[in-house]
Amino acid sequence: MNSKNTICLWYDGDAVDAANFYAETFPDSAVHAIHRAPGNYPDGKEGDVLTVEFTVVGIACLGLNGGPHFKHSEAFSFLIATDDQAETDRLWNAIVSNGGQESECGWCKDRWGLSWQIAPRVLTDAVFGTDRAAAKRAFDAMMTMKKIDIATIERAVRDRD
Repeated sequence: MNSKNTICLWYDGDAVDAANFYAETFPDSAVHAIHRAPGNYPDGKEGDVLTVEFTVVGIACLGLNGGPHFKHSEAFSFLIATDDQAETDRLWNAIVSNGGQESECGWCKDRWGLSWQIAPRVLTDAVFGTDRAAAKRAFDAMMTMKKIDIATIERAVRDRD
């Protein structure tokens, strides 16, 4: 591992599956190395896959096959900025259709329980822009959505009360 800071994600024996899915789904993502346990450990045996080095959109990650003791929560999520509706749809649908779950406001979970925010730049630009009235309209529109609909956000920004 060359990165000084690496995100370590806990999995219950399926870190390789997760890393492969991320590498196939997200740009600038890859599986770099698979490491096997040099000895027995509480939830595995010598020779089992212990860790997987991978990147998700350029971010260094280590998948640890630590067992069933800890689960992912919304306290950690990947925030993926998308450039258009096609990219938003592709990423959201890939996660949800692969055993994941829809949530609210651009959030979804993958089948391993890891949370993702699929956030079009149009949305974040609007919500954090200088026009506070447009920001409120965009925010209010987002609050009614699961997957973000860019056309609806753009209409909310444009339409004045």
